[in-house]
Amino acid sequence: MPNIAAILKDEITRLARKEVRDQVGPLKKTVAEQRRTIAELKRQAASLERNQVFLQKQEKRRLAKEPQAEAADGIRFSPRWVKADRRRLGLSAKDYGFLVGVSALTIYNWEKARSKPQAKTLAGWAEVRSLGKREATKRLELLEG
Repeated sequence: MPNIAAILKDEITRLARKEVRDQVGPLKKTVAEQRRTIAELKRQAASLERNQVFLQKQEKRRLAKEPQAEAADGIRFSPRWVKADRRRLGLSAKDYGFLVGVSALTIYNWEKARSKPQAKTLAGWAEVRSLGKREATKRLELLEG
């Protein structure tokens, strides 16, 4: 005669597997959908990073170009303006000089009226003078990075 306990155990196991399969099926579909979404987001993030690197390189090249000496015609210079602009932007002489394309010592000499900028650096100074605080900080980070 068959063992009732073994038959009962097999039946319980079969029913338990069926119940688990019914509950896990939709979960598997959800997990697969989420994995596809994650993969797509990773592809988008990689694409955006490539675009960002490309744009940073372009901006660095644009900023690295020497300002034309002809652009310096008509630009007025005053040592007080250098000091006031540097304070307005909240930058050290080193950072301000980095944006203009000169050394910190040159900035100090301009502020003390010991020297004047050459035509090509005058154009660079005029460009930095027209920047706002956020844009100057952003450019500084871009140039340093």
